[in-house]
Amino acid sequence: MSSNSKVLTLEEVSKHNTKDDCWLIIGGKVYNVTKFLEDHPGGDDVLLSSTAKDATDDFEDVGHSTTARAMMDEYYVGDIDATTIPTKVKYTPPKQPHYNQDKTPEFIIKILQFLVPLAILGLAVAVRIYTKSESA
Repeated sequence: MSSNSKVLTLEEVSKHNTKDDCWLIIGGKVYNVTKFLEDHPGGDDVLLSSTAKDATDDFEDVGHSTTARAMMDEYYVGDIDATTIPTKVKYTPPKQPHYNQDKTPEFIIKILQFLVPLAILGLAVAVRIYTKSESA
């Protein structure tokens, strides 16, 4: 490898996304990890799922050892042209109808809709019985 590092675009690196030809972008650098796929402790699927994008976060989230980081040098291909990587888009959850977690007001209203007429009926019956017994 020459001392002039090769600058690659995301489009170029994205073409290398198979078990036979696998390149990753980590920390602004491009690595050809094809020969390492079989030996990767997390399995080859993990590496293959990180192709065609900036895999820095994926790599850092796992917490690789210093040994793993040192091994990367032998797989170095070149640098990534940062302008070809889309800027991170903040995740915004899809709009959903407002969900009222506190259902108490609705519950009270339902109970009152049942109890108030029942109370009125009970009161009417009680008044009827009371007035009937007095007149007797």
